[in-house]
Amino acid sequence: MNKLTKVGCSALCGSLAAFSAATAGDLTVTGGADLTYFSNSGTGAAPTGNPFGMASAVTFAGSGELDNGWTFALTIAEGDGVAYSASNVDIVMGGLGSVNFNQGNSGNGIVVYDNVMPTAWEEPHGAGLSGGVKTVVGVGTSDNIAYRTPKVLGTEIQLAYSFNPGTTDTADKSAKSNSTYKQRGYDMTIKINPSLGTEILSGLNLYGGASTVEAHGGSLYEDAYEGVAAVTYALGPVELGWMVSGMYDGDESGSDFHTYKNTGFGVAFNVNDDLSVSYGEYTSRKAGYTNSNTAGIAIQDREVTVSSWQAAYTLGGASFRVADVKADNVLFSQANDQSATVISMSLAF
Repeated sequence: MNKLTKVGCSALCGSLAAFSAATAGDLTVTGGADLTYFSNSGTGAAPTGNPFGMASAVTFAGSGELDNGWTFALTIAEGDGVAYSASNVDIVMGGLGSVNFNQGNSGNGIVVYDNVMPTAWEEPHGAGLSGGVKTVVGVGTSDNIAYRTPKVLGTEIQLAYSFNPGTTDTADKSAKSNSTYKQRGYDMTIKINPSLGTEILSGLNLYGGASTVEAHGGSLYEDAYEGVAAVTYALGPVELGWMVSGMYDGDESGSDFHTYKNTGFGVAFNVNDDLSVSYGEYTSRKAGYTNSNTAGIAIQDREVTVSSWQAAYTLGGASFRVADVKADNVLFSQANDQSATVISMSLAF
């Protein structure tokens, strides 16, 4: 009888220990609201209508620590209207680096470096008038797993893998497939801060990334490839940056362009701790068209350029931003030049 009692007690203690370990850690909630005024004009611009808009977002973040010192974190992001957006689990293994399981929130892979140019607020094409420019994506917007190395001599490398690019938000105990004839995807990125212990180089950052997605039938005759390289340099209140990227989608059916080349630059100036201003430009150009009429297509119909002046001012938990955006040859059409003015107030809690 005593033996049975002892076994039952041990089982109960084990259960309590497991429950305690499972509930250890912290859970925090952060969020914010954005209010905007948007006005656009130009050939092909949609009527402004009601220029006021609003969006809100809430993020849940949980964290904890294992007995061996490793830490883990869960992030669940919700978009406007309390709609589920994406989640990821990050396991930090000390000197062994970290592993991240991601449901497609663009936090892993080459998409992280799609445009790292300095700016007061947003990328030129991200302030309300995109112009239809192209940016690298890789596996970052799909269910993926990524390994990040520890930072050594200012260098950090990440490897990301997706079983089936295009799939997102797969539930537990289930599988999901994408029907666009894409198979496995691989991304590799590197960020280098070659300061070498000097103050003059502490603001220099070098970025690079490559991605490939295997073709699997259909119109994808070849594997898809993407690449990006960028450099930024900050010295005092001024930061400069330049980037280049390229995309090949693998579709050589002859009915459209299959390659895009992108360039961009940016300069930002911090007037003080609260006020900053910037100017940025981003250009996408179509290439690799197999149709014999390629030579007859005007360059304006193969190139989109978006430029933007921006300013941002922070006052506690509130940020006030303004962007003046100009887009030439919107959606790769020379008869479609547009401009927009965007005013934003963001509240964070």
